[in-house]
Amino acid sequence: MANTYKFTGVTIATTDTTAILTAGTAETIILKSLLVSAKGSYTPTVTFSVTDDSASATYVIADTVAMTANDSEQILTQPQVLEGGDILKIASSTSDSLDIGMSYLVLTRT
Repeated sequence: MANTYKFTGVTIATTDTTAILTAGTAETIILKSLLVSAKGSYTPTVTFSVTDDSASATYVIADTVAMTANDSEQILTQPQVLEGGDILKIASSTSDSLDIGMSYLVLTRT
């Protein structure tokens, strides 16, 4: 089993629910940090959800988090696990630009 630490940055500018991280079928991801930055004078709310592939269901993990203009918010207080096929998604109340930074460990089954 290989362990790889990663950082991924994503910029979104839509109110559509958007997939931002997907665990591969032979992977388990331990998401350590999920940082959202509002890059402007707007004050959006964001909701994060996980589509659990094994349960064929989607669960909200952070609901309607209020952002402050020109500021960042750490969403996670504890690690979040994504199993193979699980998808992390974000929905925003505004189509203004948001940056999302994710630090995580990928455990790959060989």
